[in-house]
Amino acid sequence: MEQEEFEQLAGEQKLGEIYRSVEQTRKYLKWTFIATLIFFVLPLLGLGFILPRFIDMITGMSLGLF
Repeated sequence: MEQEEFEQLAGEQKLGEIYRSVEQTRKYLKWTFIATLIFFVLPLLGLGFILPRFIDMITGMSLGLF
């Protein structure tokens, strides 16, 4: 009887450790995703808006020079 209780308690402790590990991994992946959005996706979107205006400005200046 005592052996079964000890095994059950050890199993619950292992499950708690697994749960903590999974939660740490989940948080790490969430922050990695957020950092990817901030440092990669948002600059690409900004470049999509800025680049056409920059090209228009450059071509307008070059047309004015010739």
